[in-house]
Amino acid sequence: METIDKIKQQIKDHSILLYMKGSPKLPSCGFSSQATQTLMACGEKFAYVDILQHPDIRSALPAFAQWPTFPQLWIEGELIGGCDIIIEMFQKGELQPLIKEAASRQKTDADDVKE
Repeated sequence: METIDKIKQQIKDHSILLYMKGSPKLPSCGFSSQATQTLMACGEKFAYVDILQHPDIRSALPAFAQWPTFPQLWIEGELIGGCDIIIEMFQKGELQPLIKEAASRQKTDADDVKE
């Protein structure tokens, strides 16, 4: 499967998906750590892809998403943004209902996305 097709499938299969460095329990950068802490504060499970373990995704996703940095939060197929946007939306009370609604429609158990 081509990398872009793999990315499209991951985004389609997971209502709440975070492309990050590391994992929620062991983030490998401060921005990924802040993003996962904010998402966990919303109280719903979410899927993630550790881009450090998937160099093909790490190189292809910025061009596909037209977003140059990580982490990247995708909710129901739409790119929400990175760490600053996630935190800002949370502080304004905009992220929580978006996450709750997406979680209620989640097709699969959220966790590390398996290839």
